[in-house]
Amino acid sequence: MSTKEGTRAILALEDGTFFEGKGFGRSAETFGEVVFNTTLCGYQEVLTDPSYRGQVVVMTYPHIGNYGVNREDVESLHPQVAGFVVREISTRASSWRASGELHRYLDEAGVVGISEIDTRALTRHIRTRGAMRGVISTTTLDADVLIRRAREAPSMVGLDLVREVTCDAAHAFEDPDVAGTRGRFRVVAYDFGMKRNILRMLAASGCDVAIVPATTSAEDAMAGDPDGIFFSNGPGDPEPCTYAIRAARDLIGRRPIFGICLGHQILGLACGGKTFKLKFGHRGANHPVKNLRTGQVEITAQNHGFAVDPALFSKSEYELTHVNLNDGTVEGFRHRELPVFSVQYHPEASPGPHDSHYLFREFMEEMAARRVA
Repeated sequence: MSTKEGTRAILALEDGTFFEGKGFGRSAETFGEVVFNTTLCGYQEVLTDPSYRGQVVVMTYPHIGNYGVNREDVESLHPQVAGFVVREISTRASSWRASGELHRYLDEAGVVGISEIDTRALTRHIRTRGAMRGVISTTTLDADVLIRRAREAPSMVGLDLVREVTCDAAHAFEDPDVAGTRGRFRVVAYDFGMKRNILRMLAASGCDVAIVPATTSAEDAMAGDPDGIFFSNGPGDPEPCTYAIRAARDLIGRRPIFGICLGHQILGLACGGKTFKLKFGHRGANHPVKNLRTGQVEITAQNHGFAVDPALFSKSEYELTHVNLNDGTVEGFRHRELPVFSVQYHPEASPGPHDSHYLFREFMEEMAARRVA
């Protein structure tokens, strides 16, 4: 049932904090890990990013929905967030590209939203206390009941959400709007919850991309004799994804490998490293990352709640290549001898800056070098 204008709603957190506001989107109750995103625009890309599965996303920018929604600015077939929190929701779309309004789009997708709350105070609370479980409800307005339900919700730690967002069967990526020299390289892309713009950029770089389910074995991935292997972004804790870690371990050294976000964490685990949960994660389009190989600073798009433990670099065969300038966490690494590299952030952006597009070119160069060898 859609939320009527002016309907009361409550967001309750597991630590006992709650916020009262107005509901929008679907009138229902939802739970998830409450996190915040600092992106100024690009809310439709955020909503449809599968990496947000199981999360209630708080937008720090105060005015959301003003340019509506359209069919082009999506990263998957439908919204993936568990819930959406904004300061003010615009019910009128003011853009020539708009094909609909945000609140109706969320209602049709079954996403529960809450507005008219102090998102600045909520964001500061999460920064201080850390990301935590929460519930949004327009149907139950008893804060004590909702706080108890938030505490009963599953923790993100130990949660394998990749199985919920991966594709059902292997298939080829086709997009007639992507311009590029197709057929130059054959890439097998593991779908852990892959954003569509990653596929667009691989195709535009000259790749025929075969998308495979997250549970695909290394031998099945190699069956088509690909030029390279790609590990995508995705939601949840990487450690329970033992099937993906095993495949990555078996593929290292056989083909050039490029990983992004969860794919970066999977590679870190496959290389014998560990991962840990960040206090409140990195989510937004303005995070500074230093490339230690060039000395340049890139402004990056990010969406993750876990990170690779830097103890991995006690192993001499691995090199730390990128570091987050806000908190010093690992943002990229590579094998010193083999064509294996990955980054924690999102070089495909969408939304976000294009500083890191060069990584796709480096992947093409690794595959070209293998052919020559």
